[in-house]
Amino acid sequence: MPEPLNASTPIEFLKGIGPKRAEALAEDLGIRTCGDLLFHLPFRYEDRTGFHRVSQAVPGPVQLQFRGTIRNIKEVQQKRGRRLEAEFVDEHGDTLSLVWFKGVQWVARNLPVGQPCVLWGRVSEYKGGVNMAHPEVLTMQEARSASALHPVYSSTERLGRFGLNSNGLAKAVQRLIGHLRKVHGEDWIPETLPPGILAMRGMPALAVALDHVHQPADVQAERLGRFRLKFEEFLFLQLLLVQHRNAQTQDLPGVAFTQVGDAFNRFYGERIPFELTGAQKRVIREIREDTRHGRHMNRLLQGDVGSGKTMVALLTALLAVDNGCQACIMAPTEILAQQHLASFRDMLGDLPIRVELLTGSVKTADRKPILEGLADGTVHLLVGTHAVLEPKVVFHRLGLVVIDEQHRFGVAQRARLWAKADIPPHVLVMTATPIPRTLSMTVYGDLDLSVIDELPPGRKPIRTVHRTDAQRLGVFGFMRDQIAEGRQVYVVYPLIEESAQLDHKDLMDGYESLTRHFPPTEYRISVVHGRMKPEDKDMEMQRFAQGVTQIMVATTVIEVGVNVPNASVMVIESATRFGLSQLHQLRGRVGRGANQSFCILMSDKELGKEARRRLETMVRTQDGFEIAEVDLELRGPGDLMGTQQSGVLDLKVADLIKDRVLLEDARDIARRILNEDPGLDGAGHALLKAGVERLRAERPDWSRIS
Repeated sequence: MPEPLNASTPIEFLKGIGPKRAEALAEDLGIRTCGDLLFHLPFRYEDRTGFHRVSQAVPGPVQLQFRGTIRNIKEVQQKRGRRLEAEFVDEHGDTLSLVWFKGVQWVARNLPVGQPCVLWGRVSEYKGGVNMAHPEVLTMQEARSASALHPVYSSTERLGRFGLNSNGLAKAVQRLIGHLRKVHGEDWIPETLPPGILAMRGMPALAVALDHVHQPADVQAERLGRFRLKFEEFLFLQLLLVQHRNAQTQDLPGVAFTQVGDAFNRFYGERIPFELTGAQKRVIREIREDTRHGRHMNRLLQGDVGSGKTMVALLTALLAVDNGCQACIMAPTEILAQQHLASFRDMLGDLPIRVELLTGSVKTADRKPILEGLADGTVHLLVGTHAVLEPKVVFHRLGLVVIDEQHRFGVAQRARLWAKADIPPHVLVMTATPIPRTLSMTVYGDLDLSVIDELPPGRKPIRTVHRTDAQRLGVFGFMRDQIAEGRQVYVVYPLIEESAQLDHKDLMDGYESLTRHFPPTEYRISVVHGRMKPEDKDMEMQRFAQGVTQIMVATTVIEVGVNVPNASVMVIESATRFGLSQLHQLRGRVGRGANQSFCILMSDKELGKEARRRLETMVRTQDGFEIAEVDLELRGPGDLMGTQQSGVLDLKVADLIKDRVLLEDARDIARRILNEDPGLDGAGHALLKAGVERLRAERPDWSRIS
């Protein structure tokens, strides 16, 4: 066995663990080393300051503590396996029956029979008396050394059979800390933060913090220890992200867009029929500043649906063209790519800018001149989907990549696009999904952030209401009134499960109900769902966009897609089945014209607490960032970002929702440190540099957008 143990020692070498338990710990809890065990922290604590008498114990869910002695243990054969029985006598001579059904042999070997001990567990009624099943048993020495706040650790049923339930894990942690303290003294684990940072926030040393969390003397000590561990986790993460961002923007070369030329100026002066918002102008200035110095731009642009992100993307593309470069705009769906193409060509008019579309459905004969134009530089702006990533797509001089709805593209896909240029193209990532500040600092912390936080002039706020099924006839009447005024209506159904079949069934039931109230002799209805062929889906969307149909019955395929300024009503069926951000995205499909628009959230009358809060938030506000914060609070960061971002949010101690103030503090400190010492090469920053390198080695490079 390696001596002495340290944080990197495999857990099997800790006394009492061994190979089999180590395998179970690794598979069930991800604990592979002694360090992993030290950072498997309690998730709650039990107050064990008082003792009860068996004669006064009341059966129930509350756990009680007794002092006394165990005697008369025996194994009893059952139809299936064995059980262990014993008798406990408290200090007053009252007896309590004890029973174990699992881990019988291990329990029998380890019970302190005939010795004073402490018992902890729930009391149940049994044959006219009381008993306790699977009690936790501590020797008096263990009880004296234990904290009054007893730690409770997450475990599994399998680990419990190995004696590694919460109490077994607590004993293993204390054995490990005891061994480390015996070998290394009070500083039993190497410090990871410089003294200056500890003093700045009044934080204890790492060894003291872990002591406070695993065996707290009181609530205050536990909070102080956990504060230290959370702060450290956030600080190293932010140091890594800010360093990465600095490397991207300062150390990585980019094409210098030194001039604002004819394409940009003619478009701005002749083709834009309205005044840009102050927010759009601010973002363009930020992009201009990023791209003029020959450093690589890596910028995230956030803005609600309809806020004018596409105009910013086109102006940035023209800036690239003016500097002898090509631009590529990536869209997640063919529908959105086609919409961008039509929009760009319409806005550019007769300006000598060649815009082409490349998607999976572009035929080989049509594809050839596009590929030739990209290779010789005569195609200035390419709009495309994943088809752009194919090896045959070669650019003459790619200077800008705009990625629309970036969460739909994987890191590997973005890297393939990035590799299509000798000098890395500038990257502008756009999203209409508002990202809470705390989440963006963690997931996109290495990007510069721009926000379009105002809508174009003339846009009226969308009126949002909640209606129940009992009010459906009134909703149908309102839809008829809007259609009579020449408006159009969306009716959206949820994806019940990850099943196109169920999705389809729910929508078709709704369609049949609608046709009874909106007969085909008077109304025309489009239907769009996930099981349709792309060409059929496009045809139905085009019919609605052209005003041929008055009602669009759809699943969430329209969340990102067709732009119909004449559509003034969005009816969302079973609204409680959607997340808040998705509801907000769907609402953004209307409100694109000058007319007043409406969003109607349909649900059952009976609502749970969270469902009610979601609908109340939608009715109360249209602020996408406020909605995103509530969504983060309700659903948690993992659900919000999806499985694609796993590895991003695997914080061991800190909580993005509860500890957002601490995260911002850590980011500010990280920035100050790196402004003074970008490489963390100063004598006082050796510990920080080691911590960042350790984190860099552990985490995938998920943050590299480009």
